[in-house]
Amino acid sequence: MSLDHEVFAGGVAVITGAGAGIGEGLARRASELGMKVVLADISHQRLEVLASDLRAKGSEVLPIAVDVSQPAELDRLAAAVHSHWGDVRLLINNAGIETIGNSWEIPLERWEATLNINLHGVIHGVRAFAPRMLASGKPAWIGNLASIGGFSVMPTQTAYIVTKHAVESFSECLYLEMELSGKPIHVSSIIPGMVKTQIFDANAGVGEPDTASRHRTVMRELMANYGMDLTAASKLILEQVAAGEFWVSTQPDMTREVVAGRIEFLKNQSKPQLAPQARILLGL
Repeated sequence: MSLDHEVFAGGVAVITGAGAGIGEGLARRASELGMKVVLADISHQRLEVLASDLRAKGSEVLPIAVDVSQPAELDRLAAAVHSHWGDVRLLINNAGIETIGNSWEIPLERWEATLNINLHGVIHGVRAFAPRMLASGKPAWIGNLASIGGFSVMPTQTAYIVTKHAVESFSECLYLEMELSGKPIHVSSIIPGMVKTQIFDANAGVGEPDTASRHRTVMRELMANYGMDLTAASKLILEQVAAGEFWVSTQPDMTREVVAGRIEFLKNQSKPQLAPQARILLGL
């Protein structure tokens, strides 16, 4: 029996943004490991399609429509899960969107949505579930979706990058808080590199400035051609989370390279510079 199966089988998993992308991949993998899976997503349609598919394979799932940008919705989610299935063993705060455009061109509504979904959704997901985890005294695992972007910078992806830097620092502080609590709550920062998802699809950019379309198209093509298989990435993520790793990378070599560059930048107090790949992406 694999470690992730041994750790998670029979437990309850809560995954936000489960209707698509990495959230869907993790939901499928958690169900394969024998978990009861709470599928949380803003889209009723995506939830029902995924729930139907997983049930047909013999999995126990509970689809709940949730808008993670609203803290009260996460409180409602936590209450519903505990009422239905009791203690949560695995919480994955995954829901997120990519936003493209110069900082001053992104409309207010899109800025607020990006901050509220990507950052506040993680923070309030922890706030809603962690007290019950701590009170139970049972081992539990929390995984927050950061990104390789949490250690780099990229103009016109500023809104997304800002949230991922913040999620990374939040997760580091949360790790220490849980350590000080003395309770068996494990915290992981999940750092996807380039994984094949729908995050750069054209319909995911509603509310962005018109100038974002080229960048979104280029990124979508790069992901399709060079991205990691979602199923393989999801398996790697849950294996590392089960092992209690804080750093959970889909492509560890990529993470090390980007982090090394960040270390040099901070150590030398350099001026921000565009990487060669970024220049190509921006058509410079």
